[in-house]
Amino acid sequence: MQNFRDYYEILGIVQSADSQTIKQAYRRLARQFHPDLNPDNQDAEDRFKSLGVAFEILSDAERRSQYDDYRRYWLQQKSEADYRDLEDFNHFVDHLLNRQVDVNSSVRSQKNQKKAGSKTSTSPRRDAEASLQVPLERAFQGGTERVRLEDGRALDVDMPPGMVTGQRIRLRGQGINGGDLYLNIVVEPHRFLTVQGQDVVCHLPITPSEAALGGQVTVPTLDGPVQMTIPAGIQSGRKLRLADKGYGRTSGERGDQIVEIEVAVPKTLSDYEVELYEKLRAVETFNPRANLGF
Repeated sequence: MQNFRDYYEILGIVQSADSQTIKQAYRRLARQFHPDLNPDNQDAEDRFKSLGVAFEILSDAERRSQYDDYRRYWLQQKSEADYRDLEDFNHFVDHLLNRQVDVNSSVRSQKNQKKAGSKTSTSPRRDAEASLQVPLERAFQGGTERVRLEDGRALDVDMPPGMVTGQRIRLRGQGINGGDLYLNIVVEPHRFLTVQGQDVVCHLPITPSEAALGGQVTVPTLDGPVQMTIPAGIQSGRKLRLADKGYGRTSGERGDQIVEIEVAVPKTLSDYEVELYEKLRAVETFNPRANLGF
């Protein structure tokens, strides 16, 4: 018998594992060997495909039953069927997943081995689910995203703008055997920007001199960097607003970007900067502790 693969061993589970254990094992390993996390790694891509086939077979009760019977046959244990016609394991999987015909059309029980013909059955349509993680900028803009599925397929999907975490997108006919595919959207955290409803919040660090003197600073937004005027004497925690720079699908639906100021103090200074700060301290009249009563 050629090419046999033990799908329980591939998923790292025992044969008696329940459906929840199978799902958890698949998700853990699929994340580990996902091609997006292992670029140009053929071994990881092959492992990911094997995991997808293992999950597709073991998560379906009927397919799992037929696979278990084939596994017993391969282990030379008691089996309900004669698989001599399908001793090449790849052919068995093709039949089992309905890539050619259903396994029942070629695998006959020993009792019916001498009877001519067999009935062909079709695997049922099943809906499928997949998670799609996208950076915040791409979730805002929308566009084409490549989605890898449990069965090893890769789809290029035209995604709408303004996606949010928890959104569920339905793709008709892209599931198992013509079922539907549901994409669960997860928007990745951004280094500077946080979505709060239709608004976007940005914590903007500025230097003490920028805070004291004010002026133009560059602020990151979902539309790219923009210039914003900082008023002189601004304090940490002050919130400024950039109109129509929030989140949404169209300009009419978008909220604002809230820019929260954080005055950042340098941890290291050059000798010249120390000299300037010393001169400033000698002449400055501002005393932030004047109202403390001592």
